[in-house]
Amino acid sequence: QVDFAIPKRFDLVYVNENNEEQTPLCIHRAPLGTHERFIGFLIEHFGGDFPLWLAPKQVVILPISDKYLDYTKTIKKQLLENNIRVYVDSRSEKIGAKIRDAELKKIPVMLIAGEKEESDCTASVRRRHKGDLGAKSIKKLIPELAKEINKRRRH
Repeated sequence: QVDFAIPKRFDLVYVNENNEEQTPLCIHRAPLGTHERFIGFLIEHFGGDFPLWLAPKQVVILPISDKYLDYTKTIKKQLLENNIRVYVDSRSEKIGAKIRDAELKKIPVMLIAGEKEESDCTASVRRRHKGDLGAKSIKKLIPELAKEINKRRRH
C-alpha cells in the first residue's frame, strides 16, 4: 500500500538527480496484518468463548484423582488420533476446582474420569453452556465431537 500522508507529515524529503527536493512515497507491506486483525476481531467477537471447532483447547480431561491418570491418558490418545485438541488437567486439586478452572478458561468440553467411568469405558461429559450431560461411551463420544467440529457451528 502506498502512503502519501506520512512523508508529508514528517516533512521527509530527498534530493533527486536534478538536485531538487522531492517528497518520497512510503510503501507499506504487511502480509500478515489482515490475518492478525481478523483473529483480533474473532477474539473480540467471541470474548474468548470460542465454539468447539475454533477453540484452541477443545477438550479437557479431568481425573477425579491421580489413580485415573492412566485412563485419562488413554482417552487423550484416542482424541488426539481424531485430531481433537485435548489436554489432561493432572493437578492434585479437587474436581470442583478443576471444573471451575476449565469454565474460567472457557474450554468447550470437559470429560470427567473416575472409577465408574474407567470400569465402563465412559466419561462424564460437561459442556459449556449446557452443563452436565451424563456419562457417554468414549467410542460414541469421539465421532460425535469430530462431527460437531467438522460442522463448524457456533454452540
